[in-house]
Amino acid sequence: MATHKLMIAGFGGQGVLLIGQMIAYAAVKEGKEVTWMPSYGPEMRGGTANCTVVVSDKPIAAPLITEATAVVAMNGPSLDKFESMVIPGGDLFVNSSQPDCEAHRTDVNVHNVDLVRIADDLGNQKVANMVMLGAIVRTTGVVSLDSVKEVIREKMTGKKAALVPLNEQALESWTK
Repeated sequence: MATHKLMIAGFGGQGVLLIGQMIAYAAVKEGKEVTWMPSYGPEMRGGTANCTVVVSDKPIAAPLITEATAVVAMNGPSLDKFESMVIPGGDLFVNSSQPDCEAHRTDVNVHNVDLVRIADDLGNQKVANMVMLGAIVRTTGVVSLDSVKEVIREKMTGKKAALVPLNEQALESWTK
């Protein structure tokens, strides 16, 4: 396995940090080395939020990254800020539901994910982040989809347990 270095960014409230956490938890479950480092503004919703996730089979020296094997941009400002971090040949995931989200790089694999449409088709816009998580996992292989589903089942308990099937459906909803 190679080392995966991910930058996941967007507005607060889009589930950016949760995407990173789910990958990190799944990586731990698989016995991999992992770091997860969040960064967010003081606002609860609407401010900026991002996190880095590094997953490897070797010890990780630092959670900070200057280049990424994959960047996830949930909005235009995040795309503008982090698009340049993707290594040539890396993956750039773009929330194409946002009108200002259009990738400019031609030396990376651009994955346009129409989060709002897909989440609407599933009947709940709150699962848009799970749609993106599924796209990341299924494209990069950073962790297995089964491990992510296990984490969802473990974390969504009590009243939230009823949302497990919808979240699992969201993970599998995006196709290239």
